[in-house]
Amino acid sequence: MRICIFAEGNYPYVLGGVSSWIDTLVRSCPEHEFIIYAISADTKNSDSYKYRLPGNVTQIVDAYLDQINLIGGKKGKRYRLGHDRHHALRQLLIGNTVSWNSIFEIFRDIRFERVTDFFMSKNFYDLVIDMYAARYPYTPFTEFVWTVRSMYVVLFYLLMQDMPKADVYHSVSTGYAGVLASYAKFLNDKPFLLSEHGIYTREREEEIIKSNWVRGYYKDIWISYFYALSGCAYNAADMVISLFDINKELQVEIGCPEEKIRIIPNGIDVSEFEHIPEKQDDSSINIGAIIRVAPIKDIKTMLQSFYMVKKEIKNARFYIMGPTDEEPEYYKECLELARHLDIQDLEFTATVNIRDYIGKMDVLVITSISEGQPLAVMEGMAARKPHVCTNVGDCKGLLEGKQDIYGQAGFVEYIMDQQGIAQSIIRLCRDEDLRTRMGLNGYNRIANLYRKEDFVKNYKEIYKELGERMTWQA
Repeated sequence: MRICIFAEGNYPYVLGGVSSWIDTLVRSCPEHEFIIYAISADTKNSDSYKYRLPGNVTQIVDAYLDQINLIGGKKGKRYRLGHDRHHALRQLLIGNTVSWNSIFEIFRDIRFERVTDFFMSKNFYDLVIDMYAARYPYTPFTEFVWTVRSMYVVLFYLLMQDMPKADVYHSVSTGYAGVLASYAKFLNDKPFLLSEHGIYTREREEEIIKSNWVRGYYKDIWISYFYALSGCAYNAADMVISLFDINKELQVEIGCPEEKIRIIPNGIDVSEFEHIPEKQDDSSINIGAIIRVAPIKDIKTMLQSFYMVKKEIKNARFYIMGPTDEEPEYYKECLELARHLDIQDLEFTATVNIRDYIGKMDVLVITSISEGQPLAVMEGMAARKPHVCTNVGDCKGLLEGKQDIYGQAGFVEYIMDQQGIAQSIIRLCRDEDLRTRMGLNGYNRIANLYRKEDFVKNYKEIYKELGERMTWQA
């Protein structure tokens, strides 16, 4: 079977949870052929795969957003869209319920030479005038036009690309990846599987609310736009996979039909962490974070907490283990904050082999503002390490359990609660028995409830079910 995985901003160019998940899934299904459709922000890492691609990945299809050419276009052209397609575009731009098949028909039937052709057309101008009068008559018109154009240019550019032929389309998020998988299903009449790790819509909503680049009166239109993208994926998908109950509830709340959703948690092979290097020198307490340096991971809160910990635990050493090159400006800000706070014994290791470090840690920390079911926490639990995590995604479920018998594996604190995070780290630093007990609790929970073989078995069965469904329909 040929499976096309749509990935936005991750595999194979970015290290981390979702990328590792994709790599594990593909390697665990050698009987299938995989195409990776990679949506990336820019071409700077185009020759730099972060993973050694397995042999059953037969093609990488790249869509680089920095290749969108906003110059040119056939000014003043009017395309014959028909009533249904014109109405669908209007609904999309206004933020109402959209007939996505009508949108897809436009890009199937009209061959735009460049993405600017539509944005220079009379069709677009008419729609913008209509939308402006209905919703935003008191904002500057030119600013409004450029806002709308900047929102939809990425979507329209991606819909202009050729879609690979496959037997199953599998997106690992909603957003642009989910829309493209929906479009591929529309074009080729093949099943579409959606696996959602974090809730893409909520993550984009948080970013927009906090952002400085979107003016206040345009925040709602951006948020509605991302809800529309998720609605497209939820409605088109034949099956939707959630990692845990809370995410399922959020998916239903956003608009996913509940009957489509199955829960399949991530899985870990604990044997991979049985013979890792351990700490030899007990003169320090090692506190680590397996995390990429990015705003959504809130490294700044982590640093503030480390500053408080160091005041109390003089022999504490801090290791932030993960890529630092994804958000270079943010990384610089983190370095400046660390210098300003004068945090001693702090190391940003950049990309490392986690198994070389994780056994040497005494406590592991995550301070993210959004997560799904973080593999970094699961790997730390497999290595018998206690955690301090913010209450995001399934961190609470992993550390405290869901009415199971295994006991507490760490502490859960509020987002951005520097004091609470620091106090929990300090408590673990001062109590070796507590660290050992919580580490063992976490190991037992992962070893029994989050097994890699179960995760792989479930996906193999789903691929088979979708393939047989298409055979039966044919």
